Amino acid sequence: MHPTSDIAFFARTVDLGTFAAVGAEAGLTASGVSRIVTRLESRLGAKLLHRTTRRLVLTQEGETFLAHARNILSAVEAAEAAVASAHGRPRGHLRLNTGTAFARHRLAKLLPEFSEAHPDITIDLSVSDRRIDPIADQIDVTIRVGPLVDSELIAVRIGEVRRIIAASPLYLERHGKPRKPTDLLQHNCLLLSGFSRLAQWPMFDGASRIMMTPKGNITSDSAEVLLDLALAGTGIVRLGDFLGAQALANGQLVSLLSDCHDDDPQPMTALILPGRQSLPRVRALLDFLNSRL
Repeated sequence: MHPTSDIAFFARTVDLGTFAAVGAEAGLTASGVSRIVTRLESRLGAKLLHRTTRRLVLTQEGETFLAHARNILSAVEAAEAAVASAHGRPRGHLRLNTGTAFARHRLAKLLPEFSEAHPDITIDLSVSDRRIDPIADQIDVTIRVGPLVDSELIAVRIGEVRRIIAASPLYLERHGKPRKPTDLLQHNCLLLSGFSRLAQWPMFDGASRIMMTPKGNITSDSAEVLLDLALAGTGIVRLGDFLGAQALANGQLVSLLSDCHDDDPQPMTALILPGRQSLPRVRALLDFLNSRL
């Protein structure tokens, strides 16, 4: 077996957590996978994994080697994909993650066109409104909105998102329309939890920028749920423009305070695992999103 295969089994063991899980995936026994990793350790002259009855734990040497192992595997995959695509279209499996709102209101409408243009690329789309670890989950491309924390991921800007404040005609008929920022304090506001920077709504009061802290009877970690509640007339919501665009266009929502609301433009970013930015299938997706967003 080629040494690169041993490295792949080691990395996959870290991903799945047990020899048995890797064995089931590869059609081997747990002991067979264990022997492969042991062979790699013998060749390196270092222990990569602590084996206990309950779990496998990376040693310090294992953590160091894992980073290099992922780079090696990515480079091999990129080389194979580049050769294959030179004789045809980009191909392979693409793991993609994004939030619920963007997945439903933008990505789901774009993917059919992408799949038609790139029939040899298969996509595994995971949708979550909670932060994930793209490296641990081995997600090729993670789409995020807003400021980014420092990481070893490669960031590529693919668009921009602005915020809107809106409510349904039913809510406004019952409770009136806010005319100035402080009026929000007298209304039921639907609040997104889990993102501290969105807890306050930035507004302009003349030349001054102020932060309003609205209150309401419902908070949720799902912008999608808050949109549905706003459509039902429950309260006033602040959300990404792509999420409310359709409802605003057909009159289900009414834009509020646009003359004094700071719509807070934020970058939409594709986060890519190191080494995978050169994969033809990843480049194809990024080029496509850039052209559409």
